[in-house]
Amino acid sequence: MKKTLYDYKDVIRKLPLKDKYTKDELLTEDFLVDKEDNIEIYYAPHNEYLNPKAKIFIIGITPGFQQMNTAISTARKELENHDDIETIQYKCKVAGRFSGSLRKNIISMLDGIELNKVLGIESCSELFLHNDYLLHTVSLIPYSVFVKKQNYTGHAPKLIKSEFLMKYVYENFIKELRQIEDYNRVILIPLGRAVEEVLLNLAKEKIINEEQILKNFPHPSGANVNRLVQFEENKSEMIDFIKSKFN
Repeated sequence: MKKTLYDYKDVIRKLPLKDKYTKDELLTEDFLVDKEDNIEIYYAPHNEYLNPKAKIFIIGITPGFQQMNTAISTARKELENHDDIETIQYKCKVAGRFSGSLRKNIISMLDGIELNKVLGIESCSELFLHNDYLLHTVSLIPYSVFVKKQNYTGHAPKLIKSEFLMKYVYENFIKELRQIEDYNRVILIPLGRAVEEVLLNLAKEKIINEEQILKNFPHPSGANVNRLVQFEENKSEMIDFIKSKFN
C-alpha cells in the first residue's frame, strides 16, 4: 500500500522548521521506504494529490532530492499550523512538482511545441498556476530513489530491467493513471527516454495506448547536454502530435 502523509506526519513534525534540509537530515531510517543493494527509496509527500480532470500528464522517473526537500519543507511548515492533510498534500504538489530549473525548461519546451496554443493559454507556465486543473504531474516511482545517495536517473540499473523498481510502476503509476476520469485520452508526456521506454513497454502490454504518448520529448535537466539538439530535431513531429490531439 502506498505510503502517504498520514503515515509520516509525526516524523515530519520532528524536523526543524527550515526552507531546505540536508541529505543527512532526510535520507534517514525514518523516511526509508525500501532498499535493495545500493538502491534506496525514501518517502516524499510529492505525489499524493490527484487531479482527476487532467488532460496533460507530465511523467518523471522519481522526485529528485530537490523536489523531496521542497515537498517535505512545505509539509513541515503547514503541519505547524493545521492538520488538514489533503490541503497539505495539494500544497506539497504545487510547491514540489518539477521545482527549480526543471520547471522552467519544461515550460519552455511545452510552449515550443505549441501546447499553450492548442490549450488556449498564453504560456504553459499557467499549467503550474491557475490553470493547473488541466495538468497532472506524476512520477513512475512515487517516492525519491537514490543510488549511492545520488539521484536515480533511470540508468544503472536500467529502470525497465529492474524488477525491484518496476513493481512501483505497476503498483502505483498505473493505478494513479486509471483514477483520471478520461485516462485513455490523456496526453502522456514522458520526460526523457527512460520514462518513454517504460511507457512504450506498458503500451505493448496493452495497459496504456501508444497513441497517447508524446515521443522524443527530452529530459529537461540542464545536465542533459543533448536536450536542445534533440528538441529541435523532433520539434515539428511533436507539434503535429499535439495538434492532432486537439482537432
